[in-house]
Amino acid sequence: MASNKILIILHQETSTPGRVGQRLVERGFELDIRRPPLGDALPDTLDGHAGAVMFGGPMSANDGDEFVKREIDWLEVPLKENRPFLGICLGAQKLVRHLGGTVWFHPEGQVEVGYYPLYSTEAGKSLLEWPDMIYQWHREGFDLPSGAELLAYGDVYENQAFRYGDKAYAFQFHTELTLAMVYKWTVKGAERMNLPGAQQRKQHLDGRMAYDPAVRTFLDGFLNIWIGTADRPVEQR
Repeated sequence: MASNKILIILHQETSTPGRVGQRLVERGFELDIRRPPLGDALPDTLDGHAGAVMFGGPMSANDGDEFVKREIDWLEVPLKENRPFLGICLGAQKLVRHLGGTVWFHPEGQVEVGYYPLYSTEAGKSLLEWPDMIYQWHREGFDLPSGAELLAYGDVYENQAFRYGDKAYAFQFHTELTLAMVYKWTVKGAERMNLPGAQQRKQHLDGRMAYDPAVRTFLDGFLNIWIGTADRPVEQR
């Protein structure tokens, strides 16, 4: 019998899976939340899970912390077992590192903090319709790993979304943010809005009103492709 658990990997005590978690619960899945920086172990196999999502955090995929290296190495599990995996922001960058790619700071110090244009490739368009503007909160980007298929790109950081194999996906951007999370991030991370290329708080909130309906539609469409529902997973369709 297929599991209805989704492994949720978070990196701070107060972090939540946001709208991604909400949508997965609505689809009948149970969330198994682990926080490796706080000592939580990751499973040796995903036999007891329908898939896994690795979220973002303030640390870098290039950091030397033991848990960072452990998570990067752990990504062999979903890839080897061909289980649905989604890496978001830091999670995407850790997948890049696992696949032998490079994570780097912009040469001119530019960041993406706020809403920025997103463009889908032909491969991306063949999957679903992508939003024109997407929420970002990062100051590092990544090279496209060997064997990965680019799905979406941007102006400042070219590589924004890719697929590796048929079940592993990586997003540099954030589709999981609730309105409460936007308020929280723009208060607690206010210093990020002083970095080159960052948008100010009013732009974040105005952008949310203007662009979030398309992001919500995109997330639901993506989850249909990536995981399905607990009673009707993708592989049974």
